[in-house]
Amino acid sequence: MIRMLRAPLRPVTYSRWLHLCVPLLLLAVWMFINPRWPWMPLLIVIPFGFVPWVRLAEGLQARFLLTPREDGVEDDTISGRPSAHWGDRWRTVLWLEIRLLVAGAAMFATVMLPVMSVELVATALGQPLTDDPALPFTPPRWAAALLAPVPLVVLLVVVVLLGEVITTIARRLLGPSAAERLTVLEARTEQLLERTRIARELHDSIGHALTVAVVQAGAARAAGDPEFTDRALNAIEETGRAALEDLERVLLVLRESSRPPSQRPTLAEADRLLESARASGAEVDAELIGPLEKLPGPVTREGYRILQEALTNVLRHCGPVPVRVRVEMTGRRLLLEVTNPMPERVAVTSGGGSGLRGMRERAALLGGEAETGPHEDAWRVRARLPLERIR
Repeated sequence: MIRMLRAPLRPVTYSRWLHLCVPLLLLAVWMFINPRWPWMPLLIVIPFGFVPWVRLAEGLQARFLLTPREDGVEDDTISGRPSAHWGDRWRTVLWLEIRLLVAGAAMFATVMLPVMSVELVATALGQPLTDDPALPFTPPRWAAALLAPVPLVVLLVVVVLLGEVITTIARRLLGPSAAERLTVLEARTEQLLERTRIARELHDSIGHALTVAVVQAGAARAAGDPEFTDRALNAIEETGRAALEDLERVLLVLRESSRPPSQRPTLAEADRLLESARASGAEVDAELIGPLEKLPGPVTREGYRILQEALTNVLRHCGPVPVRVRVEMTGRRLLLEVTNPMPERVAVTSGGGSGLRGMRERAALLGGEAETGPHEDAWRVRARLPLERIR
């Protein structure tokens, strides 16, 4: 009851009314051509239902008029895609048939009920009725005055009910098919994975740059040596510039810019990471084995990030300590290992924070594995990434 009282104030009531009246154009044209066969439009629309783009047009029209956006949220229960299978085509044919029938009922109510109100007003004023009145009976003048608004109220109720009916039918017949729902689900999954990857990129790149900057600034202040301070500033500048490039690339992705984003760093650029760690005071003993420049794209990019996060954790939690780095490419896999002394004051947990979890997730996405934790009185990060599946 409350919904009926609020119906005249809701824009969707009138947009649905307009949707109900649109097929009347076809009915009106046909009645002008041959009024003796009023059912012929039901046959005319059948071939159009098999045209894939008709479903697209009907879906967009239903979205705009039957389920307009509320609070900026678009209703995805009605598909906005052309027919892809015969099931979609048959459902479109059935939708066109039902829409014409409902439009006929809407036409009758839209025309006849206002005419009844006019005739009741004319009767109440003492004016003679037409030769072919729409009213089934002629009420007294006092009764006609009381009944005059009733047909308009009935019209409002009919419009609201027919609007609800046609919207429900549209969601069933024009709704996404199983293949379309799967496509939408895959797209949403890709978006979530992309957001997770971007979050890891920002954590690894910006976290590494800030860690190097903090360590370098602290070491320069403690050393009090102009030459060392100059080297520290150069290291901070280089690391900050690389982080800005990564940040710009990620922001371009987030903004969906048409410009191609910068290429993500690869293990072929591992020397940059190692020099950055050395400039921060760490004694890095690196061993790079194999043609790293020939690694598959996903492996070399994720391997770079794993190495970057491992070195960042060393600088952040242990400071300038000796670090042993081993990167080896074999015929079947890439082995990446970072080992450093583990001070007793550092609390060790196997779970780790988002950085350690991110390394394990990167390896898992490629079908590999990453282990982080104590190993022979040291802290070790060991990742094994397969190459055959990627190729």
